[in-house]
Amino acid sequence: MPRKPDGDAASHEQKTDFEMVYPNIELYIDGHWRRAPGAPIINPADESVLGTVPHATKTDLDDALDAASRGFAVWRKTAPNARAQIILRTAALIRERVDDMATAMTLEQGKPLDQARLEILRGCDIIEWDATEGMRMYGRIIPAGPGLQHTVYRQPIGPVAAFSPWNFPMSSPARKVAGALSSGCSIILKASEETPAGALQLVRAFHDAGLPAGVLNLVFGDPAEISGYLVPHTTIRLITFTGSVPVGKHLAAMAGQHMKPAIMELGGHGPVIVCDDVDPVATAAASVTAKSRNAGQVCVAPTRFFIHESGYEKFASTFAEHASQLKVGNGMDPSTQLGPVANPRRIQAMERLVADATARGARVLAGGQRIGNRGYYYPLTVLADVPDDALAMNEEPFGPLALVNPVHDLDEAIAKANALPFGLAAYAFTHSSNNVHRLSKDVETGNLTINHFVASTAETPFGGVKDSGYGREGGTEGLSCYTVAKNVSHKFG
Repeated sequence: MPRKPDGDAASHEQKTDFEMVYPNIELYIDGHWRRAPGAPIINPADESVLGTVPHATKTDLDDALDAASRGFAVWRKTAPNARAQIILRTAALIRERVDDMATAMTLEQGKPLDQARLEILRGCDIIEWDATEGMRMYGRIIPAGPGLQHTVYRQPIGPVAAFSPWNFPMSSPARKVAGALSSGCSIILKASEETPAGALQLVRAFHDAGLPAGVLNLVFGDPAEISGYLVPHTTIRLITFTGSVPVGKHLAAMAGQHMKPAIMELGGHGPVIVCDDVDPVATAAASVTAKSRNAGQVCVAPTRFFIHESGYEKFASTFAEHASQLKVGNGMDPSTQLGPVANPRRIQAMERLVADATARGARVLAGGQRIGNRGYYYPLTVLADVPDDALAMNEEPFGPLALVNPVHDLDEAIAKANALPFGLAAYAFTHSSNNVHRLSKDVETGNLTINHFVASTAETPFGGVKDSGYGREGGTEGLSCYTVAKNVSHKFG
């Protein structure tokens, strides 16, 4: 039978101005909830304090490592179908709780409620797909000579240290937890201190579904201190991180020093190539919807738009018109289309990048200035004719900023798309099979999406090339990252 939640994380609630529930945030170690002092959690819509996120101590981390070691010993020997039943039960509980979870997510992260619900349901899709795929982690028999057999086993790698970001508080942790658990690993999740409710509610669902103690642990705290302690620890066998390129490089170097494999899903600077055989008006309208999702705070956000010169002016004017019509506001308002950015750092980044681009000659077609002085509101900003040396063309904006430039032909578009050291997601719009062939072969990216903007699904591998990282999340390739291949060579007689 599933365990009942313990501690105050399941029962203690505090009301916001909207009279909605925001959970009391606690650590989760060895099947129990723990309180600890910490830092305030800020609502980006009005800068009010929602609650406190606890910071784990060294003792908490030691207990989590101990628990993960014992949990792995139990979980790796649990039958794959039994593991899958617990994981699927978790997804069912989350689907039942989606409205409360979405409310908490909007309060702490700012995205509109509808987008929060979609994120949570997408997280459920990932959990469910991984759960069933975990029952198909097949090995193989390699043909050999008489009296000899080579058998390859896929075995769980061991306890995992996972680090998830603030922009997708539930689906990013869900992908890491589901991948690890479905493969038979235990995991310590270090989730974002700025948006902790999504991870807490995810973990709560696993707890309520009956996951054995120690298999999943949740901590918060100073990122550098926690990573500096967990990554080198002998208990941890794999690192998985989603976040910025500089932090990812630091963690990858640390993991390498201790011979730990790593999954690094780092930043991008998504190029969009719009060829001359598509409708620039319809493509621009679809681009605004994609760019405004999560206020542009998406590692796969379409950002650098390279438009064939024949349709450039129509595309740019339509993009600006639709961007200007977006309703910016509190994500709790059902009519809001663009919520606040998540923190003041994103406001500062937008202001710096826009000022630099305009100083270099870029034209502001829409937006360009912060809205008000309370809450972190910034409109979808469209810059046209942005020089290649502008900071925004070289740094990931990670916010509501679109850069629109004309190109003469497909060769120029591909060259510009490949010009940066990033390669996470790229997009293209064309009806030409020849163009599709060229794009598929020549664009340097881990994920190429043609004629739509969905860069990742539960069943497809997701990850980057170049500075955007290595390893994969999602698909059979993602689950394989949580396993090791063991060859057993057996001579008979």
